[in-house]
Amino acid sequence: MNRKKDEQCYDLEQMEKWLENYFLDPLTSYCDMTQFRIDLYETEKDWIVEAVLDDFKAAELSVKVEDMKLIITARKQTLSSNIKKIRTIDFPFPIKNQKVCAFFQNGILEIFISKIEKGGGNDRFIKLP
Repeated sequence: MNRKKDEQCYDLEQMEKWLENYFLDPLTSYCDMTQFRIDLYETEKDWIVEAVLDDFKAAELSVKVEDMKLIITARKQTLSSNIKKIRTIDFPFPIKNQKVCAFFQNGILEIFISKIEKGGGNDRFIKLP
């Protein structure tokens, strides 16, 4: 599928630079160790954010899209503690305008941000099936 550059929601060079900076940022590694690990992937149709959340259930997770941010929150309450872990991924383009869906299985949260399909255009929580 060929798409004109002006139809894309992002600039390819800008995105490559952002990915390079994201993975080289020491804060990314620190948050991977102290909160939960995140990986980013790209396909022809989607950006994919994968979060490793082995200690949580789907009901304990929330995914929020805010303009150019993706916020993943994991919250668990037990009798002896209240655990809250959060990661925010700042994209170099608005993701609120794109279709975003999420799936959680076997301790892995996968969030798909479409490069092609448009979304609601507003800040929103993404429901997990």
